[in-house]
Amino acid sequence: MRFAQILRQKQRYFLRCAVGIAGVFLVAPAYPQAKTASSATAGTPWSQQLNKYPELLPEFGKLVEKLQHDIQYPAARSESRLLPLLPETTMCYAAISNYGDVAAQALKIFRQELQESAVLRDWWQHGGLAVAGPKLEESLEKIAQLQQYMGDEIVVSGSFEGSDPEMLMVAEVRKPGLKRFLQEMINEPGRESMQDLRVLDLQELASAKDEGKGQKLVVLVRPDYVVAAMDLATLRKFNGRLASHSQEFPATPFGRRVLKEYEGGVTLLAAADLQKILDQAPGQMRQDASFHRSGFADVKYLVWEHKGAGAQAVSQTELSFNSPRHGSAAWLAKPGLLTGMEFVSPKAMLAGTVRLANPVQIFEDVKEMYSSSTSSPLASLPAFEQMLKLSVKDDLLSTLGGEVTLELDSVTAAKPVWKGILSVRDVGHLQRTLNTLLAAGHIEPVKLEEGGETYTTVRIPSSTPPTEISYTFVDGNLIIASSRESVAEAVRLHKTGESLGESKTFLASLFPGHTLEASALLYHNPSAIMAMQLRQVVPEMGETLERAVKGVMPAVVSAYGEESAIREVSGGGAYDFGAVMVVAAVAIPNLLRSRMAANEASAVGNSRSVNVAQVTYAATYPRRGFAQDLAKLGSDSRGGNAESPEHASLLDESLANASCTGDAWCTKSGYRFRVTTVCKQLPCKEYMIVAIPMDSNTGTRSFCSTSDGVIRYKTGESLAPPGAAGECKAWPRLQ
Repeated sequence: MRFAQILRQKQRYFLRCAVGIAGVFLVAPAYPQAKTASSATAGTPWSQQLNKYPELLPEFGKLVEKLQHDIQYPAARSESRLLPLLPETTMCYAAISNYGDVAAQALKIFRQELQESAVLRDWWQHGGLAVAGPKLEESLEKIAQLQQYMGDEIVVSGSFEGSDPEMLMVAEVRKPGLKRFLQEMINEPGRESMQDLRVLDLQELASAKDEGKGQKLVVLVRPDYVVAAMDLATLRKFNGRLASHSQEFPATPFGRRVLKEYEGGVTLLAAADLQKILDQAPGQMRQDASFHRSGFADVKYLVWEHKGAGAQAVSQTELSFNSPRHGSAAWLAKPGLLTGMEFVSPKAMLAGTVRLANPVQIFEDVKEMYSSSTSSPLASLPAFEQMLKLSVKDDLLSTLGGEVTLELDSVTAAKPVWKGILSVRDVGHLQRTLNTLLAAGHIEPVKLEEGGETYTTVRIPSSTPPTEISYTFVDGNLIIASSRESVAEAVRLHKTGESLGESKTFLASLFPGHTLEASALLYHNPSAIMAMQLRQVVPEMGETLERAVKGVMPAVVSAYGEESAIREVSGGGAYDFGAVMVVAAVAIPNLLRSRMAANEASAVGNSRSVNVAQVTYAATYPRRGFAQDLAKLGSDSRGGNAESPEHASLLDESLANASCTGDAWCTKSGYRFRVTTVCKQLPCKEYMIVAIPMDSNTGTRSFCSTSDGVIRYKTGESLAPPGAAGECKAWPRLQ
């Protein structure tokens, strides 16, 4: 925690500068347009857009597919002409490819789709982005134009020596005219956010007045390089280094480590000299005994690199140490066969497994971590152990093998479906410990023998409703799950070899050359996660989004605990998965809310239609009064246009059909409808129409109305209808 706080203090300025610099050269042109787009669409709900353009989502699907398959990303770089220019004090390094050409390709594909799709073109020109759309296109144009002036790589360097951090951004200049381009962009109407940007050439740099650090981003445009910094002093110092042709950074250990990453080719690269950063931390932290015991006082470098795109993408991370790992830095065990994956279902949405070096030692490390704390969470543990007459370390943790596997199959049901697999060293001892814990909690287990295995189910009464958990022991593993059926399924998969760990899809998603020999592994199935979400979306939207993720391979992230480093490797699926889930996290909830808003609006409209139909019915059949159910307001299911008191043909069959008699419900647009009356004799003088959502995914409000014609609503978790007209009239009026 203290280490993280120090890093945040030192890196806050670094991050602010880096974002500002990147924004100027890659993102800044889009800022005012993005603001305009937000204001332009603020009053236009997605439900209205989808109702007006019902074919819009399929067209979006086609566009996404083309963007995924047709864009050519920058090639990997095997060397850097910019790295040798950096100062030897560099502690943080970041290098990205010039993505201006990607913006140009995306714009070209989008414009082609506008030409070919009348629906997309009409929405773009007359729909929610009619005002902001052209400005967004202009922003992409600016990014593409800026790319033409700059080289293939953009590098950001950070140093924390001294009282203030020093930040630099540098890129090669590809052709003349960059200074004029930036100045014209600053002076364009609507770009007030860029007014603090100062653009200088070499002559202006010599005479420029220093306004202090952090006041304005200063950009120096030379014939060969463009350099940005947060103050003139840093800019002038770096300009002098360029003039002297000094190459200090590549000679430092950190510089050599960063250069090594280029040997295999990179497209994105970030690195930090953590040891130097820690040296800048307050002395109290550097001398803190608990921090040294954690093992993280020995951190050396953090390096992340990414190359390729799509299925060929590869990301690797390395956290290195100056000495062999110890303390909490050594909790991750060395690589070994992850046997827990043999119990995981191929249908899993998310699964993860980790090999812990020694559960008992981890427990001792945690106790020592809180030894000087007055509010230790383990303070009551001795009394707990004495009461139960058992030892957490000797009777529980010492019986475990160290591998822990978790699986998540579903979170949409009232009862989530999950599994846990723990490797066990001493099954008999652990069974006795579990029996002691159950007896102490006055929990009576239910045992079932099936297929040669003993399944134990326990009910945890402390939750509402009570939670049931089942478990069994198989081949040195404790299988625990949300139901006995899930435990039995895990056992079956293990015995038949049909588990996720042995499936072709899973093995194909592993990074080339890697197997289940690892220290930890995280598996994502974006298709399954998306399918879970799509079940909450109307079919026409679900089909489109399913096509968008159809080609997304499962993603696997593997971690390896080495003697003096922790490494992480992930393939293209993991990289694509992040993008898909970001889109899904934003798009799907908004689409659901839009659909719910449309459902609720439809329910209100249908309720008003019933009110009008009831008034008409009572006027047409005065001896009857109001209709006693929806069936009497609908048409005769036998066909024909005949109207009668039993089937008045006042409502469409989609809302009122012959089956909606008595207490039966009619369903339409995610809502259930019912009409009831209370009349001991005809004519009926009072009725109540009720509309409640089919579930929490189709609406959040229930509606009702009586013979007074007023629509009322109720919001909350309870979707129960009002029991009588008087209860309905107590609900708030719909404004």
